[in-house]
Amino acid sequence: MSTEMNPSIWRAPEISMRWWPVFLRNLLVWRKLAIPSLVGNIAEPLMWLVAFGYGMGALVGKVKVDGVEVPYILFLASGSICMSAMNAASFEALYSAFSRMHVQKTWDGIMNAPVNLDNIVLAEMLWAAFKSLFTVTAILGVMLALGISYSPKLLIAWPVLLGVGITFSCVALIFNALAQGYDFFTYYFTLFLTPMMFLSGIFFPLEQLPPVVRAISEWLPLTNAVDLVRPLFMDQWPTRWLRPLAVLAGFAVAGFWIALALTRRRFRG
Repeated sequence: MSTEMNPSIWRAPEISMRWWPVFLRNLLVWRKLAIPSLVGNIAEPLMWLVAFGYGMGALVGKVKVDGVEVPYILFLASGSICMSAMNAASFEALYSAFSRMHVQKTWDGIMNAPVNLDNIVLAEMLWAAFKSLFTVTAILGVMLALGISYSPKLLIAWPVLLGVGITFSCVALIFNALAQGYDFFTYYFTLFLTPMMFLSGIFFPLEQLPPVVRAISEWLPLTNAVDLVRPLFMDQWPTRWLRPLAVLAGFAVAGFWIALALTRRRFRG
């Protein structure tokens, strides 16, 4: 009887199509702030690209990727687009989702309708991934305009980057479920995302890292995202695609399951 009244927070997700109205609600609200949101999301990565790609790129020249020399601007662009997907998804799944969950009590209002918490968490995850895809699409357009890469394989990079957004939104929702205030997210960005930016082959080849650090970096989700996307920018197919896909999928599934369980616990209390 107690199990029926107080089911495990680790039970399987109870998902239906009722996540769609929640997703649509977020989209309709965001439309009012679409332009400022887009500018805010693409300004920083483009500044990184221009400052490091053209500034440092003039000093570095070319770097080797799997034995092939490529311009540094191309090397940086193919990594920074993954970083942009990571940051955009994380920001939405942290600050914006926390505002709707804790500050505005939007989730409580939605659950007065026939929509359960599991569908709300799924909608928030997919919404954060969609916003990251919207951001990287705009950045890809700028990169095409700058002539960084014209590879037709960039069309394949688009769904890959959507997967990157899904992965990081799932992980970010774990911290959203644990947070008591906005300041808590500083730990996530400072202790997890920022070190990963420098250990995932975005700014320099992984071969330059010490062996122990490199062994750790190979299991980071951002490293595996770059492994999939960078060859596409170089008009090549990834030679190692199964393992990166498995790592990203593993982080996404585990992240969503843990985030859902912790969110259930939070609302139960």
